[in-house]
Amino acid sequence: MENKEHYDASDIQVLEGLEAVRKRPGMYIGTTDVKGLHHLVWEIVDNSIDEALAGYCKNIEVIINKNNSITVKDDGRGIPTGIHAKTGISTVETVYTILHAGGKFGGGGYKVSGGLHGVGASVVNALSSYVIINIYRDGNVYETKFVNGGKIEKKLEIIDTCDINRTGTTVTFKPDVTIFDTDIYDYETLKVRIRELAFLNKGLRLTLRDDRDNEDTTGETFLYEGGISEYVKYINRNKTPIHEQIIHLEGEDSGVIFEVALQYNSGYTESIYSFVNNINTHDGGTHEEGVRRALTRIINNYARKNNILKEKDESLTGDDVKEGLTMIVSCKHPNPQFEGQTKGRLGNSEVRKLADNVFSEGFERFLLENPSAAKIIIEKTLTAARARAAAKKARELTRRKGGLELTNQWGKLADCSCKNPEISEIFIVEGDSAGGQAKQGRDAKTQAILPLRGKILNVEKARLDRILGNEEIRSMITAFGTGIGEDFDLKKLRYHKIIIMTDADVDGSHIRTLLLTLFYRFFKPIIENGHVYVAQPPLYKITHGKTFKFVLTDEEKDEYLNSLPPSTKAVINRNKGLGEMDKEELCYTTMNIEHRTLRKITIEDAILADQVFETLMGEDVEPRRKFIEENAEYAENLDI
Repeated sequence: MENKEHYDASDIQVLEGLEAVRKRPGMYIGTTDVKGLHHLVWEIVDNSIDEALAGYCKNIEVIINKNNSITVKDDGRGIPTGIHAKTGISTVETVYTILHAGGKFGGGGYKVSGGLHGVGASVVNALSSYVIINIYRDGNVYETKFVNGGKIEKKLEIIDTCDINRTGTTVTFKPDVTIFDTDIYDYETLKVRIRELAFLNKGLRLTLRDDRDNEDTTGETFLYEGGISEYVKYINRNKTPIHEQIIHLEGEDSGVIFEVALQYNSGYTESIYSFVNNINTHDGGTHEEGVRRALTRIINNYARKNNILKEKDESLTGDDVKEGLTMIVSCKHPNPQFEGQTKGRLGNSEVRKLADNVFSEGFERFLLENPSAAKIIIEKTLTAARARAAAKKARELTRRKGGLELTNQWGKLADCSCKNPEISEIFIVEGDSAGGQAKQGRDAKTQAILPLRGKILNVEKARLDRILGNEEIRSMITAFGTGIGEDFDLKKLRYHKIIIMTDADVDGSHIRTLLLTLFYRFFKPIIENGHVYVAQPPLYKITHGKTFKFVLTDEEKDEYLNSLPPSTKAVINRNKGLGEMDKEELCYTTMNIEHRTLRKITIEDAILADQVFETLMGEDVEPRRKFIEENAEYAENLDI
């Protein structure tokens, strides 16, 4: 046996080039699940977007091919085809086989770039079974092909001629199925991001086509001449704006371009999203801080100058002025400095001043020139301030010495005996009947049961003071132990699995949706940290002889029945609700960790999730009904 106690230089493995990417793909694209699969598309699209930011690209097309490969076409300048001076190989091969090679690393290739790391093309090549690149420039059509993670199969060569004025790059790649958990692309996921890119780059035409769908011959095209103003309008499409005009402000200093668009609506929640070079800075940063600081200051100054706020009145807070605000903040920066592990926060200090100056001047001018709109906005912020004071009093009801006093007083929560949050779980169960069954069938050591009576309050249409006055919601707040709003503390979470257990029907889906809306708006970290699950009760019980089988869907039912001998006489029982199961069945199918199926709720993209919830909880009934019936799009199935 080899003696591994001896450790020297020979034990250090050096991975060359793309081999390192294939060995540790998570270091470059985050994950090899469905999110990582779609990340490959964004890496190639970002290269085309960079051409658009430089002013050379007007059209980008993304095609999902029949074999689930992806083609990205643009009419930019085309990747240079000459021999690269430093590498001695063609520039195309350099870009696609050498990490950190591209026009984003100095030399004036791009003043502004969307790529965070500049490793996009080579990483896509490393993680693909093949990549084909066609380049149109100088009246020629060039082609090269890589296979098996970046091994060159076809050197760059001219394969045809084209119009001398035609330029651009077409990239087709097929993700390597040995690396990714799945190779099936989701049209809606691609559509949401492509639409977002169109909003963020006014005048750029982006088209998405799905060639797997025989009826999709032209695809969908996204082109927004109004840019982020149209983005605000889109987000507010299911809301009621309180002033007609969308406020759009922009400015530039030392090559940094800043713009912001905003509009208030009659709702109670904020929808504020910020971007740097088309990248969603979900943790904010200096560009967002500058705007938020200026917004609070300008509204307070206006209210005091116009004697709406008296001298003895407290100033409005940042939370007061954000209520019902939809705002997009976008910054194009030649040298962005990102903070944090996820690169989700902009750190450039000079941007804070630029954002503050641009917003202060423009927003103050808007209020002065539009007194009727200004009055409506100020009145809304004052109402929010009064509600905040009421919520502060209501929040005291959720603070109790000992933590569970309030919930135990109502006699609802059947807590578990285990005090270790990592192995403790709480089932939020629809109805007292199912709650009673769950209490009898649970593992009392690690499983807590909290029954709900009917549908909880729709938090999309209520302020925090009313939410905190709702008995069912207060019971959850107290049971979770985290507090809510400014008191929220994830470290105090008492259960690391919060499992929603509702009937497998439309009403059950509606209750599930209301709960997810509550969690998204007021307990977002519990979703972000993977603590929220949806139980999947079986739809059917199939019995033949002494054998029984529970199945989740109609497809599983048909598949199982087809697997039985033709002579088998099977009895099929459809479960209409949790309460119809006895405690043994409920425990076996939905609570026992050996047999149950849970759906883990994740937030892949904050903007997508927010838009989904607004569709569900907005005034338009039909989109909500359709979504409820199809269930949550941002959830991924996990057998646990």
